[in-house]
Amino acid sequence: MVHGQIHRKNSGEWKNSMSTLFRICAASALATSALAADMRPNVVLIMTDDQGYGDLSAHGNTEIHTPHIDALHEESVRLTNFHVSPTCSPTRSTLLTGRFNMRVGVWHTIRGRCLLRADETTLGNIFAANGYHTGLFGKWHLGESFPFRPNDRGFQETVWHGCGAPGQTSDYWGNDYYDDIYWRNNVPEQFEGYCTDIWFDEALDFIERKKDEPFFCYIPTNAPHEPFLVDEEYRKPYADAGIEEPRATFYGMIAKVDENVGRLTARLDELGLSENTILIFMTDNGSVAGYRDGKGFNAGMRGVKGSPYDGGHRVPFFVRWPAGGLAHGVDFNQISAHIDVAPTLIDFCGLDYSPEKPFDGISLAPLLRGSPPADWDRTLFARVRSAWICPSNGATQPS
Repeated sequence: MVHGQIHRKNSGEWKNSMSTLFRICAASALATSALAADMRPNVVLIMTDDQGYGDLSAHGNTEIHTPHIDALHEESVRLTNFHVSPTCSPTRSTLLTGRFNMRVGVWHTIRGRCLLRADETTLGNIFAANGYHTGLFGKWHLGESFPFRPNDRGFQETVWHGCGAPGQTSDYWGNDYYDDIYWRNNVPEQFEGYCTDIWFDEALDFIERKKDEPFFCYIPTNAPHEPFLVDEEYRKPYADAGIEEPRATFYGMIAKVDENVGRLTARLDELGLSENTILIFMTDNGSVAGYRDGKGFNAGMRGVKGSPYDGGHRVPFFVRWPAGGLAHGVDFNQISAHIDVAPTLIDFCGLDYSPEKPFDGISLAPLLRGSPPADWDRTLFARVRSAWICPSNGATQPS
């Protein structure tokens, strides 16, 4: 079954013709800077799993504490009407291709519906072809065998888990978020520590090794996706405040992500990379445990993960890039979506790419730089297919 919801905002169809002008302006802005010999910006894209728009203190949630993500929020341009797919594999496939998930073969998250078609081009492919070092650390969920693995899709260095979360059916047997076996460049390897720490450890190692050349570092965490597991020191403050389970542990998992975001931003500062790094924070769909049965905070929206309503697919999206002239602490409410990320990054980084298959999204570079078209008119659909017919008895089985 396919659900849809239409969103309209004050705008008009427009074509992006800012790429050449932007590259000239960016080159001029960087001429007096010694940040890097190569003026192309680095890109770090953080995407958390099952964290909704309301699961941030910066968005008005008074129960949760996310100081490092809030600090990034204050330094960024924020898209407050940004939408993804209602579940994770569809969002990931669209984010990486700039094309709607149903075009690229990703219908949902299970039973083979999460395999990104082999003939689709990803941001990993595009950045690698333009001389960038590419790395992915965390959750992939677009296929676990050739030719669907992240190393098959343009990511040169990877550490990733199988399926939708460590310990699920097609992941390495016995994984439970702690001291797990993950795949490094498709070879199983034993790791020590908590999953979120490992993703950021590996990302930071990649960034430090590649700091003198442009890189694209994609950090899709599995947290705070269930199973809800985190060290007691992160869960306890919420439990002590009277927040019931599973929300207390869910918030604790987000607090752990927040701590690592702070670690990442501090290291970018220490390496002198913050000015010319495009740093994006977003999530993959609506909340799972931040709002249940009328308890919690959902920023006034209806629905959660899997819903065609805003609570299922309106998510945080903010981007910081000081050398690119992006403003600090500015909100734009024009409707935008995951389909727009690939064309925007291609535009920002001046990448050479002529798509064989057309993007469904548009470059948001003019909007993010503070010059949106005066007339903006877009209609976007949120689609979710979450049930299939069982041929034996005709009944539906939800996923």
